[in-house]
Order: sequence, then structure tokens, then C-alpha cells
Amino acid sequence: MASVHESLYFNPMMTNGVVHANVFGIKDWVTPYKMAVLVLIGELGRAGSQLSLLERRRLNRLLLPLLQGPDMTLSRLIKAIEECCPQIASSVQIRIKLLSGGELKDMEQFFDDLSEAFSGTEPKVHKTSVVGLFLRHMILAYNKLSFSQVYKLYTALQQYYQNDEKKNRGGDESEMELTHCDGEEGKMEKEEFDGPLGEEEISYNGPLSQKQAEYFLSQQASLLKNDETKALSPASLQKELKNLLKFNPDFAEAHYLSYLNSLRVQDVFSSTHSLLHYFDRLILTGAESKSNGDEGYGRSLRYAALNLAALHCRFGHYHQAELALQEAIRIAQESNDHVCLQHCLSWLYILEQKRSDSCVLLEHSVKKAVFFGLPYLASLGIQSLVQQKAFAGKTANKLMDALKDSDLLHWKHSLSELIDISHAQKTAIWRLYGRSTMALQQAQMLLSMNTLETVNVGVQQNNTESFAVVLCHLAEVHAEQGYFTAASDILRHLKERFPPNSQHAQLWMLFDQKIQFDRAMNDGRYHVADSLVAGITALNSTAGVYRKALLLRAQNQMSAAQRLLQKLLTHCQKTKNTEMVINVLLSIAELHWQSLCHTIALPVLLQALALAREYCLQYLASETILKLAFSQLILGIPEQALSILHMAIEPILAHGAVLDKGAAMFLVAKCQVASAAAYAPQKKAEALESAVLNLNEARTYFAKVDCKEQLRDVLYLQARLFHSLGKTQERNQCAMLFRQLHQELPARGVPLINAFK
Repeated sequence: MASVHESLYFNPMMTNGVVHANVFGIKDWVTPYKMAVLVLIGELGRAGSQLSLLERRRLNRLLLPLLQGPDMTLSRLIKAIEECCPQIASSVQIRIKLLSGGELKDMEQFFDDLSEAFSGTEPKVHKTSVVGLFLRHMILAYNKLSFSQVYKLYTALQQYYQNDEKKNRGGDESEMELTHCDGEEGKMEKEEFDGPLGEEEISYNGPLSQKQAEYFLSQQASLLKNDETKALSPASLQKELKNLLKFNPDFAEAHYLSYLNSLRVQDVFSSTHSLLHYFDRLILTGAESKSNGDEGYGRSLRYAALNLAALHCRFGHYHQAELALQEAIRIAQESNDHVCLQHCLSWLYILEQKRSDSCVLLEHSVKKAVFFGLPYLASLGIQSLVQQKAFAGKTANKLMDALKDSDLLHWKHSLSELIDISHAQKTAIWRLYGRSTMALQQAQMLLSMNTLETVNVGVQQNNTESFAVVLCHLAEVHAEQGYFTAASDILRHLKERFPPNSQHAQLWMLFDQKIQFDRAMNDGRYHVADSLVAGITALNSTAGVYRKALLLRAQNQMSAAQRLLQKLLTHCQKTKNTEMVINVLLSIAELHWQSLCHTIALPVLLQALALAREYCLQYLASETILKLAFSQLILGIPEQALSILHMAIEPILAHGAVLDKGAAMFLVAKCQVASAAAYAPQKKAEALESAVLNLNEARTYFAKVDCKEQLRDVLYLQARLFHSLGKTQERNQCAMLFRQLHQELPARGVPLINAFK
């Protein structure tokens, strides 16, 4: 089937069925499709003032992709023209019919008439315009043809038109059959007939001209960077690239696009193979030597080694990456290539960022990048330094000042990709410090900002990693505030924008699993939560193990949870994951509470508080203070607990999740009740009334996230308080609601009044 399709394309470099390797030696050749485009240009010139301004504008905008793009079927071409101007589409179709049904002299006359477009004092087409250059290329290519080649072009034009006629005739017969069909079968056939053309229908198996090939490659590369969903699927793109390389195996750019395509599907072997072929062809074709003199060969070698190091680093092969990087550094030093050495230094930091002196290495890299005038590398270095300092516990104001300097570089050099990364970085930093309101503001700024880059081929959105990160944070914030429908909508949008086979899909997959896990835990559906743990562990082992421990604790499997948390604590201390270390310490303290060892929990909580304050993690510090207050309440000093609660409750209510807000208000109410025991009757009644109001607020928060266990505890305490205040009706109502929830949920292993959440 491929050979039949290839016969439709006339290629002057083909002799006796063999295509020469240098197929791009001739810039353009005549094909039936290009003849159809020439007919369109001729009809545009004849129409003149008969066309409206809007129709002419639409047709002019259509011409550029028609000239640059790959050959397409006649029906698709006519359909594209019809959308702009039905009158011109009809004229083009009639003209092609006459050409294909006429004689060879008619085609000869057609090409002779093309030169008339340049004649006169005011020619219809300027010679140096895009259309003028295309016409001159076609006239030149046609004039170089021998008689046998002209005849082959003529028969190809006939076949081009006849194939379209057969397709239309088949379509008409299908429509006639549809009128005789009843029920759902006929409807399905009609939908299939009217549906969009598949990738196999627009696929081309013939050779492309150099311009067409370059346009196709740049188009697909741009789509892979900015909007992967609109690019061809990995299998279809690889098929087209193989077809392109079949006619010109030394086309280096096609090998590089094949490398990018293999990265999409995480294919280590194919990506390495394509990358090495790219640099091999770059050296063989002499492209580097032409642009860089004698240094071209060595330049290709050192950048090949550098790209290979980046590839191995991406797939986690750090030893192989280090060897390739050493090779790149050696060749760059021999050639005295400071730019390549700067790139090597940046990758060296990535490979050695776990070492204590990595910050010094990065600072040196930034200074050198500024010195050699490499703003992109300098900005990336600043942002990496900010990230490193954030994990090291620097205050937010210093980090934002550093990012401000980075932003100045971005706007000065119009580095729109790094502007997006900067906003995503700020969002993540504010989330790390527990300032969800500020994180939300940065996320909205990025989503509402127009990109500075020219995004071609109808791309309306910038589907980069920065946008994926920001949208994931938005989904998490909405879920924390109890807006699960909004979070689901954001995740649904993420799934459409980043399909499961795309390179950034793992981000939303992880957040989706986390949100589902938290909902299942809040609702007491532990079997559902257990099924989600495996998925979270596959995407992030640390987060998966932590949630497994939470699940075991909720199921009262204290020993297993303790062992798991201790292992996780040791691992996180080695990897310097401070945020997770604090979360693990808080979970261990809760295990001690459930084992009624409240005094043992205190030093653990104090250790967590010291870490949170040292690393400026304000929200985690506030959460730790809440748990310290609870420990003091259990140990019989509620007045002290109530006094330290005021230190922590403001950040919780301002930036916290709904569940944490409910736990804070519930704890305040319990402290008020415990303190009121020593008050005079009148003051005690006032304290209890205040506790009831706080319980109402906690009840609202818990209901928002459907936490039935916490709601049961709140209702229990409220019923007791209403009984003490003599409010029988309110007491009975709370008691009834408590009984309903108590029948739904299993009894807990600790007294209801002693639970923190």
C-alpha cells in the first residue's frame, strides 16, 4: 500500500525506483497537491475585487500553512478552502478536473500562464514575496523535468483527482445506505462518516521537500514543548519520522525529534539511540563545521556527551550521567569552550546537590553564567539556589528578594518559560511555608498571564510543567477547603490538558490519589484508602509509606504503624526531608496518645516544634503547638493549654485546611470546658456557652469535609454541655444526631473526649 501512495509523488531524485540519499538537494519539486495550490493562487488572482475583504483575508491566512505543510488529499484541501470561500473552492475543483481530464499541452499551458502573475507595472504577485518565491520554485522545478517525468506528473495528477472522486462516490453511496438504515446502527455509521479524519488519513508516505520537512519538524517540536495534546501521538509521530528518514537518513533534526518523542514514553533505548544518531548525522553532514569552522567536530562531540549526561540523569542513571559529564568537561576544557563548561557545571550541581558543598558550587555557577552573558543559565541557577535555601530554612522575604532579581533577568531577556517557572516556584514556596492564600495568589497570576512566546499552529495554551504544578496546587487547596467538586473539575482539566501518556501526567496522578486517600480516611472508608496506598507509593515512595502508617494507626494497628514510622523517620533524616520528618514526629506523638503514653509524646512534639521553627515552617509549627496544647489538656493543665492555643490558632484559621480548623476549634472548646470546672457558677455558664459556640464552628468545618468521626465527637460533647446548661431540646437534638452517627461508625479504641481530631 505504501508503494501505491508513493507513486502519487513525483521526485526528481528518484531513478529506477531508487531514492538518492540527498533527497533535499532540490529545494522543491512539483506534486499534484502543489499544482492544486497553484490553481488556488491563480483563482485568487482572477477573482480580484469580486472577493470580500473578509474572504480575501481568510484565504491569505490559509495560504501559508498550505505552502509550508505536507501534501494533503484533494478533499481536505477543498474543504479547507470552502471554510474560507465556497466560490473559490468550486472554481479550484472545476479547474483541477479540467487539468486532469485534459491533455499534456493543457498542463504545459498552465505552467506557462503562471509567469503572467509577475508581469505588468503592478504585478498580482511580487517576486520576493512568499507566494512569489513558491511560484518561481514551481516554474523552475517544472522546467527541469524531462518529457517522461512530465508524463509521470500528469498521470499522478489524474490519479490524485480520481482518488478523490472515488472517495466522494463512496461517501455518497454510504449516505444513500444510511437513509435506508433504521435504529442505532444507522446513527453510528453516520457519526463515523461525519467524524474528524484520523491520523492515518492525513499521513503521508511520500518524500517531503526540505521546507515541508522543516516546517513539520518545527511544528511538532513546538507542540511537544507547549501543548503535547495537539501533537501527533507517539506512535504516529514515530511512523512519520521513520518515513521521513527513509528518504533522507542523514536528516539530523528528524533524529532529534525522534529523541524527544521517545522521551515522552520514557523509552531509554530509543531515546539514547536517536540522540547518538542526531550528533553522528550532524558531524557527517558537516552542518556544525560550516557554522563553527574547524571547531564544529569537537563541538558536536562535547555537546553530545553533555546531552547524554542529561538523558541519563533524567532516567535516574546517575553513575552513567557522571561518566558522560566528565567526558563533556574534558573535551570542553581541551577546546576552551566556556559556555559548554557552564552547562556542565549546572548539571554537576544537579548530580551532586545532596552534598553539603553543593550551594557553593551553585553560587559559583551563577556568577560564571552572569560573567559569560548566559541569562538563562544564571536564572535557572538562582531559582535552584532559592529552592535549596528554602529547604535549608531561609526566611521567605530573603527568598522572594532573590526571585525578584531572577524575574528582572526574565523580563529583560523575555524568557517566558522561566517566568512561568518562577511563579510556580513561588507557589510551591508559599505552600511549603503554609501560606495557602499567598500560594493561591501566585497560582492565579500564572494562570491568568499571557505567554511572551509566539505559540504557533493554533496552540492556545502553554502546557508546560509549571502549569501542571500550579494546577495541582490549586486542586489540593480546594480539596483542603472542602470544595471537592471544584478540585475534581481542576483534576479533570488536568487529565485533558496532560493525558496519561504525557510527560507531566505523574504530577496530577499523585495529587489525585492523595486527595482521594484523604477523603476516604475522613469518611472512615479504610478499605478504599488501602487500595490507594499502592498507587501513591508507585508515584512517590515516601508519601506512600507515610500514608500507609496513617492507615495502620487509624485501624488501631499500633505496633505495625510504629515500626513503619520509625523506618520512615530514619530515611527522611538521611535524605534531609525536614517537612516529612516533622509530619512523622507528629504521627509518632499521636501514636503515644492512643497508647495513653502522654508524657512520652511531649519530647517528640518539642523536637518537631524546634525543627519547624528552625526551618521557618510556620504552619507545621502552629500544628505542633496545637498538639502540645492537647497534651497539656490531657495532663490536667487546661489553662496553660488555652494560653498557648492563642499563639497557634491564628495561622491555622487564616491558612489552614478545613479539617485543621475544625480540630483547632474543637480543642479550644475542650480546653474551655476543662477550665470552667474551677469557675463560679455564673462564669462557668458563660464559659460553657462560649464552648458551645466554638463547637458549632468546629461542627461546620467537619461537616464541610464529611468527617463523621469528628462530627460524632463534637455532637457528644455538645449534648453534654447542653445538658449541663439545662437546654433539653438542644441536648436531645444533638443526642439523636450522635446516635445516628454512632450506629454508622465503629467504636474507637480511646475515650471520645480524649481524641485530638
